[in-house]
Amino acid sequence: MKKIHILLSIFLLLALSLSLTACSNMHTEQNNQNQENTEDRSDDAELIKKPVLYLYPEEKLNVDVKVATNGKITTSYAKYKNGWHVIANPDGSMINKPDNQLYYYLFWEAELNTEYDMSKGFVVKGEDTENFLKEKLSYMGLSPREYNDFIVFWLPKMEKNPYNLISFQGETYNNAARLEINPKPDSILRVMMAYQKLNKPIKVPEQTLHKFERKGFAVVEWGGVEINK
Repeated sequence: MKKIHILLSIFLLLALSLSLTACSNMHTEQNNQNQENTEDRSDDAELIKKPVLYLYPEEKLNVDVKVATNGKITTSYAKYKNGWHVIANPDGSMINKPDNQLYYYLFWEAELNTEYDMSKGFVVKGEDTENFLKEKLSYMGLSPREYNDFIVFWLPKMEKNPYNLISFQGETYNNAARLEINPKPDSILRVMMAYQKLNKPIKVPEQTLHKFERKGFAVVEWGGVEINK
């Protein structure tokens, strides 16, 4: 009987030892995976969220679109495969040639190694963000459909902040993510909003915004980035 008790004790000790070793290995692998994920993303890279592209040709048109970034595209819809190749319609709808599916805009996100200029802009109470965006986006030339899409995406991220410093990026964004479209559009509007959460208001010079005139084959894009520095 004593031999049986001893054998059982040895068996239990071996099982416990194997279990602890397995847990330790899993923990080590998870730490290594977390470290790899951290290393994959540059500390200086800001995630550009949901830029969407609308194409409005004057008539049905085959269009090729590429985004040349200084970082990397992290996700896209329709799938970005060395660009997009679509048949675009005047109402903004398009057929993506690779999958022959209908889309109403092209979507992408990317990590860009870019320093955004927040020296000019607008300081807006979180609760006033909706009205502010509707006014400014409409002024810059987004249609109701386009600025509603914008607001639906960004408002939940901004309206609960005490204040937001909002600055629309022009040349900085164009240099970090160039659009290459063939055939060449007659007019392009790119609205890229950078914003930073503020706990209290600060003073910054107000940014001058410009109106956009749609003509001919028009392309419209909007997106945004949260500055966490």
